[in-house]
Amino acid sequence: MNLTVRARLTLVYGGLFVLAALVLLGVTYVLVGRDTVTAGSMEAASQAVIGPDGQPAIRTLLRDTREDTMHALLTQGAIALAVVSVATIALGWLIAGRMLQPLHQITATARRIAESPAADRGLHERIGLKGADDEVKQLADTFDLMLSRLDHSFDGQRRFIASASHELRTPLTLNRTLLEVALAPETASPEVRQLGSTLLAINDRHSRLIDGLLLLARSDREVTERAYVDLADIVDHVAVSDSVKVVTEPYEAAVLGDSVLLERLVQNLVENGVRHNVPENGWVKVTTLTRPDGWVELRVSNSGPVIPRYEVPGLFEPFHRYRSERLVSEGAGLGLSIVRAVARAHGGDVRADARDDGGLDVAVLLPRAP
Repeated sequence: MNLTVRARLTLVYGGLFVLAALVLLGVTYVLVGRDTVTAGSMEAASQAVIGPDGQPAIRTLLRDTREDTMHALLTQGAIALAVVSVATIALGWLIAGRMLQPLHQITATARRIAESPAADRGLHERIGLKGADDEVKQLADTFDLMLSRLDHSFDGQRRFIASASHELRTPLTLNRTLLEVALAPETASPEVRQLGSTLLAINDRHSRLIDGLLLLARSDREVTERAYVDLADIVDHVAVSDSVKVVTEPYEAAVLGDSVLLERLVQNLVENGVRHNVPENGWVKVTTLTRPDGWVELRVSNSGPVIPRYEVPGLFEPFHRYRSERLVSEGAGLGLSIVRAVARAHGGDVRADARDDGGLDVAVLLPRAP
């Protein structure tokens, strides 16, 4: 049987009190019985009055009195012990709850941080326990110190990604300009044009990678400014493709969030379904709806290669691609990572499943707008 710390403390201290009270009652019973016997013997020796049955009357009276006294001591003591024990256990339950209240505060803070959708959301919270500098307060202060260092570390990581991405964007823009200028003259040889086109493609891929890193760093933070957004409108706007058939079923799906991030979420899912598809007769299906349980669902399914189900969770990790040939694809390996980060920043989540016929079935759940 699993008992809480409060229940165990109550049982331990209540049991110790009952045990000590039983020992005290037993010792009192023995001592009172011994004193009664001694007093009765002395009285019998000094007053030998013979009763009608031939026995000393005082001895009989003392024996009866002793038995009544011991019986009353035992019964009334047991009743008093039961009443005081119940009161003590109840009081111990209340005191244990009072003493464990700081631990409940620590647990509640840790649970809020652990259950927050984004990895670093909630790290700004602190317990701030007041009171005497005892073991519990030292634990709370240590927990606050750990949260402060983690928060500082996550902030530094985001700043580094943003700064590095901005710094890298400038030379890439300069490289693109120089390549375009070099390819502009009609006298450029075919070899130079082919080399320049390859370098421009590599440059564009690096630019998309930097943009993805910037968006990932931004979407990992909690969304503070929210607006009314209908995912159905976004689907109508971005769910198009020239290479595969895109089928949409956009029903009302209103949420509160960042419209730019939500548009990128839908766009990434559609582009991922289009890019990783079959060469012929490929399709992508996009649906939005409002569920009865208060959540909004965006579902994107697509045809494509068969993916083992154990590989699906890894697709949401940054720079992870299934199958080696995807290393030379146009994507930067951040699409689904950004989708998950944006969903969690809006208080939702994303799950994916491999279809038996090939491709993925990705569902994004977001809180419905009130």
